[in-house]
Amino acid sequence: MTRIKDAVEHIAKAIIAQKDYLNMLDKAIGDGDHGNNMAIGFEAALEEIDNMNDDGNPEKVFKAIGTAFSENVGGAAGPLYAAAFNRAAKACDENTSFTVDSVIKVLGEAIEAIKKRGRVEPGEKTMLDVLIPVHTAFVKGKEKDLTLFQCLGEASRAAKEGADYTRTISASKGRASYLGIRSIGHQDPGATSSLIMVRELYNFFQR
Repeated sequence: MTRIKDAVEHIAKAIIAQKDYLNMLDKAIGDGDHGNNMAIGFEAALEEIDNMNDDGNPEKVFKAIGTAFSENVGGAAGPLYAAAFNRAAKACDENTSFTVDSVIKVLGEAIEAIKKRGRVEPGEKTMLDVLIPVHTAFVKGKEKDLTLFQCLGEASRAAKEGADYTRTISASKGRASYLGIRSIGHQDPGATSSLIMVRELYNFFQR
């Protein structure tokens, strides 16, 4: 059985490895520290998880990640990811595992937390422009009776399309919003970190 800790470790290492790339994206339209912030958050999360007695419990793992981000990461994305993972933790129950139904439920709650915390909607050049298409891909995948792995493949493609889409629109939230239409042509770093997480979860299941 796949342990959620193993998946988180794989995703965290991928985010940390892409730190400089995320910083480069953020430097064009923000403070240039998104990669550093994401690396700090996931390094703290890994430490929290390593110290847990039950690192296979989704609720505890999500809570550990949320706590790590809320206590260690500033900027725009830190509080949003903290809210998302904390809400995801609350959405878990004894039946939560790596299934299509569980992903739909947990990701749906995480998206609602981001909307509320950031007062943001899709089309505003944020991580939601990746996460909402990913959620939709899972919902459609369930309707087609796709497997989890097949849904992850569809979600990975949707995430890439969502991240690409952020290049075509202007930012209306965060520091990037100060640039207005000058932010067009630049890929949103928060959307990109979300893309990396979805893509690497797919890659994790391919191993």
